[in-house]
Amino acid sequence: MLDDADDAEIHPLFAGAPSSTEFRKLRKRLVRETRAAIEDYGMVRPGDRWLICLSGGKDSYTLLAVLHELKWRGLLPVDLLACNLDQGQPGFPATVLPQFLTERGVAHRIEYRDTYSIVMEKVPQGRTYCALCSRLRRGNLYRIAREEGCSAVVLGHHRDDILETFFMNLFHGGRLAAMPAKLLNEEGDLTVLRPLAYVAEADCDRFARSMGYPIIPCDLCGSQEGLQRVQVKKLLDEWEARSPGRRQVMFRSLMNVRPSHLLDPQLFDFVSLLPKDSNPS
Repeated sequence: MLDDADDAEIHPLFAGAPSSTEFRKLRKRLVRETRAAIEDYGMVRPGDRWLICLSGGKDSYTLLAVLHELKWRGLLPVDLLACNLDQGQPGFPATVLPQFLTERGVAHRIEYRDTYSIVMEKVPQGRTYCALCSRLRRGNLYRIAREEGCSAVVLGHHRDDILETFFMNLFHGGRLAAMPAKLLNEEGDLTVLRPLAYVAEADCDRFARSMGYPIIPCDLCGSQEGLQRVQVKKLLDEWEARSPGRRQVMFRSLMNVRPSHLLDPQLFDFVSLLPKDSNPS
């Protein structure tokens, strides 16, 4: 799909990209894996408009660049609108993303909503902020998507986020569930898409840093110690260090589910599972 001749023309988000063979392979892998997830989960309806949620982290920059690359090459027949929700966190560099997007000719909307103060007021001392923060953020993004005529809210969650969520649910939630690559919201009017579902976090990190994108850290939840997700991530890192490739094997298992070998009677009809009658009357 992406041969060497294609590199002569490239989306402005890739301007100044390293010319090394290693980076070219990384870029092509990101595009290939993203395109595969989009096709596997039927994310595209030609003519739709997607709201790309841009936090300023490495994952959302990767998402933004790869989706625009696919559209640039005529492989993604949807309209794209980048959106950053400034949640009022102290010290947030409010000018970084507008300048970045404007300079690269990316259609965007910057929205200010002080959800930070609400989170700090409502969450007791010592408790994690993530649940309330994400709920407020999601509600605002849904509102913006509707206002902008978008049919999909597109998030930068990658393979490792999906795996970590699976183990958090397993260890702490008492259920087998992860982040779906495609989800219909409760109201039924928006889809939530995760086109980076097949992409490794390490590849997002290498890509964003190689491109020199102005990465903005999350100083709210990222500043808290002892988060369940942090603990799960450390566990997965240890497994990966002992057995390289373990993350990909575990991720593939989420795509190879055997309900008859689990224990959910709502998912598989165990009651009707009977041996053939060897002595029919």
